Amino acid sequence: MTTGHATGHVFIAVSLDGYIARPDGGIDWLDAGPPAPEDEDFGYAAFVARMDGLVMGRESFETVLGFGDWPYEMPVVVLSSTLTEGDIPARLRGRVLLMSGEPAAVMEQLAGRGWARVYIDGGETIRRFLRAGYIAEMILTRLPVLIGAGRPLFGALAQDLWLEHAGTESFANGFVQSRYAVPVPRS
Repeated sequence: MTTGHATGHVFIAVSLDGYIARPDGGIDWLDAGPPAPEDEDFGYAAFVARMDGLVMGRESFETVLGFGDWPYEMPVVVLSSTLTEGDIPARLRGRVLLMSGEPAAVMEQLAGRGWARVYIDGGETIRRFLRAGYIAEMILTRLPVLIGAGRPLFGALAQDLWLEHAGTESFANGFVQSRYAVPVPRS
């Protein structure tokens, strides 16, 4: 990672067996378990308050569109080599920007727009930015559910990547959240 670039930050829920979605992309299991304690957002609001914007992949974008209401107040960049401006719903034009390219080029463009801290979301997008060395922090919330198969959060790496544990908190509903700093990859 080059100094002066924006840094990537991850906040994501994962099943106990390491999946972020079912094989078909379904995330119904996220809301099927024990309810969150009253007024508990697991630190999400504080996390997004620190971010300048969000970068997600096309599949995550399409999943979020299925929620109905657009959940983000911050600027959103969708990474895609296939979507066009015409694929962005009219209500989101000006709030959602399309980009494509490697993580280094994307982060350089975002830094040029004044972004310093970027929320990175979506499995493939997280993996790409992690492999490229642009993830500085990961907040992983493990839900006490085994879904048996699905889309993993992590994938192959060229070498082991040791993270620096910054803290772990458990919640009354069984969720366990760990925070990690991700060191700059060694060459």
